[in-house]
Amino acid sequence: MFKGFRSFLLRGNVVDLAVGIVIGAAFTAVVTGFVTAFLTPLIGVATGAVGDFTQKTFDIGGTDFPYGVFVNALISFVLVAAVIYFAVVVPVGKLQARFEKDKPAPAAKVDCPECLSPIPAAASRCSFCTSEVAARPGLPAQSQALQSS
Repeated sequence: MFKGFRSFLLRGNVVDLAVGIVIGAAFTAVVTGFVTAFLTPLIGVATGAVGDFTQKTFDIGGTDFPYGVFVNALISFVLVAAVIYFAVVVPVGKLQARFEKDKPAPAAKVDCPECLSPIPAAASRCSFCTSEVAARPGLPAQSQALQSS
């Protein structure tokens, strides 16, 4: 029982996921600190408002709604998403495209005249019904010679 649990925990994807969550939480704290310390004051300077949105509230029926906290969280979310996209997703996508092998083009297919199943154009017999397929004028000479032998 413990052997299976140990192998589950030590699988690569579980460990990678755990590391990703811890790094993501730390990164979120850094971005939130950056937003609180630098961006919200800059937005406040640009709009002529107070730089700290957490103090912004409005009152309805004697109840305060601190919408500034939401504005700070929204700015943090957009920044985290932008940094993750431009610093992680785009470079990893380019790396995968660079190292991905070119896939060979699929072989040309034609329909078998007997059973109408798709077979390779160079085939001399149908793999479905095993009937012989006549030589076709669009094939290269080598394929024609292979089919006639």
